This record gives sequence, structure tokens and C-alpha cells, in this order.
Amino acid sequence: MNRGAAGYFVLVILQTVALPVISGIIQLTSVGGDPILVFGTWWVFWGVGTRLLVAGIAQVSGKGPTAAILGSSTPSVQEQQLTRELGMANLCMGFAGLLALIPGWALPAGIAGGLYLLIAGIMHVPKKSKNARETLATWTDLIVGLAVVVLAITVLTGALAG
Repeated sequence: MNRGAAGYFVLVILQTVALPVISGIIQLTSVGGDPILVFGTWWVFWGVGTRLLVAGIAQVSGKGPTAAILGSSTPSVQEQQLTRELGMANLCMGFAGLLALIPGWALPAGIAGGLYLLIAGIMHVPKKSKNARETLATWTDLIVGLAVVVLAITVLTGALAG
């Protein structure tokens, strides 16, 4: 595995597993709170916010693997345009995810990006011959998406219960 690939794996695992768990534990031990709300907020911040922001930057700059995933060693003008547009969507959802740390914003900030990741993960599960990056992205998309769904169910159930 080359350095770039190793860096990708470390970054994605940090953003989607390690940092949300570490941040949630720190918050719970220092100030307390409802564990689902605390961990859900941190999953939105790290898993949606920073993850999609970094992906968007890579896609907009042309440095990400998106065109290769589309099957192109030399992306066409249309594939480059599609990659940039996906990158802008990821930048916008990522920025919204960073707002999760503002009280009351975790759920609305996480819905679009979390559902996007969940649906992307579900769509990638049946794909045959995924490379290691795609496999990691698939499973971490599902983790973040499910964390946001749990947060949404908890918040909405609490709101309906009064």
C-alpha cells in the first residue's frame, strides 16, 4: 500500500469511527449528556462535516479518485464536470455538517449528508470487484449514515413525545 492510500485509510477511519467516539467520550465524561445525542452530534461533525468537506476539496481540485471510480484512467470533460459538481455538493454538505456543534443544528445539518452517505453505501454494497478504497468507503458510509438515522429517530421521537 502506498503512502497516499495509507493516508486515505487512516483519514477515513479517523473521521468515521475514531474521532466521533473519542470526541463523544470526552464530552460525556467532562459535561455529560444523552449519549445518543452526544455521539450523534460528533458523528455529524466528523463523519458528515469533515469527511464530505475533505472529499469535496479532493473532487473539486481533481485530486480525488472519483473519476477512476467512474472507470476512467483519463477522465473526459463530462466526467471532470460531473466530479466537480459532486465535489461542490460534498463541500456544501460537509460545511453544513460542521455546524453540528451549534446547539440544535446537529439533526438538520446531518440529515442531508447522513442520508446521502447511507444511500451511497447501500448502493455500493452489491457492487462486485470493489477495490480497497471503495470497500472502506462503502462500510464507513453505512456507519455514518446509520449513526445519523439513530440520531434522527431519537430527536424526532423526543420531539413527538413532548
